[in-house]
Amino acid sequence: MSGLGGSAAWAGGGGSGGTPGPGGDAPTVGGGGDAPVSGLEGGVAASGPGGIAPTSGLGGDAPVSGPDGSAPMTGKAGGISVSGPDRRASVSGPGGSVPATGGNGSAPASGPDGHPSAMDRAGGGSPPSGVAGLTVPPAGTWRPELPGPVRERDRDPFFRDYRDGMRALLARRPEHAAGPLRRVLSRVRHDDPPERLLRAASAALLLGDVHAARAAGARALAVARNAECVASEARALEYLAYGELRAGRHAQARAHAEEGVRAALLAGHRNTAASHHALLALAASIEGDTAAVAGYASAALATARRHGLAQAATLAEWATARADLARGRPLDAADRLGPLVGPGPRRGHFAVWMLAVPCFVEAAVLAGQPEDAREPVGDLARWADFGADPHASAQLARCRALLAADDREADDLYLRALALHDGSGGDFERARTELLYGRWLRRRRRLREARGRLGAALVAFERCGAGAWADQTRGELRANGAASGKEPAAGLARLTPQQLRIARHVAEGATNREVAQRLAVSTRTVDYHLRNVFAALGVRSRVELARMVDQEHR
Repeated sequence: MSGLGGSAAWAGGGGSGGTPGPGGDAPTVGGGGDAPVSGLEGGVAASGPGGIAPTSGLGGDAPVSGPDGSAPMTGKAGGISVSGPDRRASVSGPGGSVPATGGNGSAPASGPDGHPSAMDRAGGGSPPSGVAGLTVPPAGTWRPELPGPVRERDRDPFFRDYRDGMRALLARRPEHAAGPLRRVLSRVRHDDPPERLLRAASAALLLGDVHAARAAGARALAVARNAECVASEARALEYLAYGELRAGRHAQARAHAEEGVRAALLAGHRNTAASHHALLALAASIEGDTAAVAGYASAALATARRHGLAQAATLAEWATARADLARGRPLDAADRLGPLVGPGPRRGHFAVWMLAVPCFVEAAVLAGQPEDAREPVGDLARWADFGADPHASAQLARCRALLAADDREADDLYLRALALHDGSGGDFERARTELLYGRWLRRRRRLREARGRLGAALVAFERCGAGAWADQTRGELRANGAASGKEPAAGLARLTPQQLRIARHVAEGATNREVAQRLAVSTRTVDYHLRNVFAALGVRSRVELARMVDQEHR
């Protein structure tokens, strides 16, 4: 699914959302002193004692207490108290009172209508196993009746359609979600408050309409800044960062997320900061900065694991796995992503695990484990049939090409994937398909065709700033017998892609046996390639090799 509101329709275990029920009985439990907050009517729940579920996500920054849902909330100036039987929340600014609701938990978990906004809904789901500091309220506690203003809000077509679309997704009926969510987009106005604009952005991301999501997020950001509401500003920046990532504009996404981290920390909202750190890790995984990926992912996971933020944790793990794949470590990537996309209690957050499926399939096939990828491809096929995500069909065709046993079928599927990319846009995903297709053609000795595909992939990767993937493509071009024109004539540029992967693993201290396990090849193959690496580089020991690799990476 194309958005932080993600593939709710395919909820599974371990962070997945259950079938909606009445009354908003699912409390959200956060770590670090966060208190339970009410779920949406038909809340996202995994069963717990008495049918009450710990629903954890990016929400939970603002503690919520009392049967009436009254909540103390910290705004830009800090310590702004928000309370009342209808759970109305506002932050004072020069332009008056601006609702500060929903989002990803940076504002109160329940909005003026008592419902979490887009990111709270997306953030729902059971916490990952092993998360410390989570408690489940006793059975039968904290089940507030929906107050009068909720019924009035239900009569507003905008909020009614938003609610119906989200309920349909959570009930695994995506065919009933597209209509209401599209009507949400048609009803949003330029001068709407942040609450409505951010819900419109969420609906757009759920539908794969990145342009509409960015437009709504940008307007919400402008309104939040005008009202000096730093919490809403941090949430709007998150929507913008994610929209830019989905559009393939990674530099812009990084800039939004960096600004979002500052705003979230200024507002004292650690959970929102964790979400932005996860987005920064995703951007860095495309750009090829492995040290940055590790740093951002670690920062996101430190809060996510402590507070039970399954969505931020899933995004951070996905970013780390994608960085492994970009560096030619498919086995490591497959090991990390397998539990997130497979069935069972360790499955990633229901809103985003589907986004990682194409990455897992690629890693599993390259690691020599294609059978592990077949069930997740089935999940992706059902999602692509929904038709809301414009990228899903192209990614599905690419995944099927990777798994195809017949060369003619694989050829047709790669071409179909590229044709579908033409309709959905996105340089990065198309370039990944071109790279995989070019590699496949090269191994079948169709060198001229391979050169064309790899050259197109290189141009696209360079255009969207995907440095590690561009380096990988240049390696394939060298192996194909065509110089890219940008590689130095000495050093690691002399190595084939497989030799380069082995050299990097050895430089990191791995033994030949460990390298063989990571690359899913025999130890004898590693021995053979390593001897050729030493000869090509003129080194005599692993220490010299590690020094050369380190120097060329600086």
